Amino acid sequence: MLKIAHHPIYNHPLKEGHRFPMIKYDFIPQQLIYEGTCKSENFFAPEIPNNKHFFTVHEPDYFFDLLNITLNQKEARKIGFPLSEVLIKREMIIADGTMKASEFALKNGIAMNIAGGTHHAFSNRGEAFCMLNDQAIGAKYIQNKGLVGKILIVDLDVHQGNGTAEIFRNDTTIFTFSMHGKGNYPFVKEKSDLDIEFENGTKDEEYLSTLKDILPKLINQEKPDFIYYLCGVDVLETDKLGRLSLTVEGCKERDRFVLQTCYNLQIPLMCSMGGGYSKDVNIVVNAHVNTFRLAQEIYF
Repeated sequence: MLKIAHHPIYNHPLKEGHRFPMIKYDFIPQQLIYEGTCKSENFFAPEIPNNKHFFTVHEPDYFFDLLNITLNQKEARKIGFPLSEVLIKREMIIADGTMKASEFALKNGIAMNIAGGTHHAFSNRGEAFCMLNDQAIGAKYIQNKGLVGKILIVDLDVHQGNGTAEIFRNDTTIFTFSMHGKGNYPFVKEKSDLDIEFENGTKDEEYLSTLKDILPKLINQEKPDFIYYLCGVDVLETDKLGRLSLTVEGCKERDRFVLQTCYNLQIPLMCSMGGGYSKDVNIVVNAHVNTFRLAQEIYF
């Protein structure tokens, strides 16, 4: 059975101007159930995990400053959200969703987190709406439990996974691969183990041919026991914060290729949804829901 992390607190109240990106976290499960792709039993509610799990990738001083909302003004401003206890709780629950989904993926081949993809969270700071790096935390969680050895992180959000790259800079057991817009935030990028940059306006054909050429070779080279997939839909041509020009069908084909490749090679896959900021929320929701539809089609 496909297991999906979802919690009502994912869509927490925010001041005007910040709420729109959060609406999708309620709309996605509603659409999945409405159309019959999923049932209520597909979803599980993550909780606040033990703090020790955050210390595997984040510095304790940063974590406790975040938890106690004692970050200095400059550090807080980089995060972009008005900090609150509810916001920090939300971020901790998202990380737990990815940790638990990782274990479900080991059992069922694939699992999903409706939220997550907080790849701009560094070991010692947050940036761009990201405070705790859920896939980094999940990766160390399953490694420390002795469940897997080598891990590959495939980050196809339109923005480079700079925080993830920094966290695993010296960790040879976790390979970081990011395909992103050259002209997008972050404008000063970190160095992933493999970075592929695209010019503004890159369309389906170039993007997909590059992915289909690189990913199989990379998997063959690294031989991962587990793959994390950050499947942001901010690669769409309609996205307000992205500068690439993929169609919804192109984005769906991207997901199909990643999921089918992992299924064929029997490599467990955990997906965090990442970004999506098209003006029409229906476009965002449909593009995200395509990933879940494909998971059901390919795996179950």
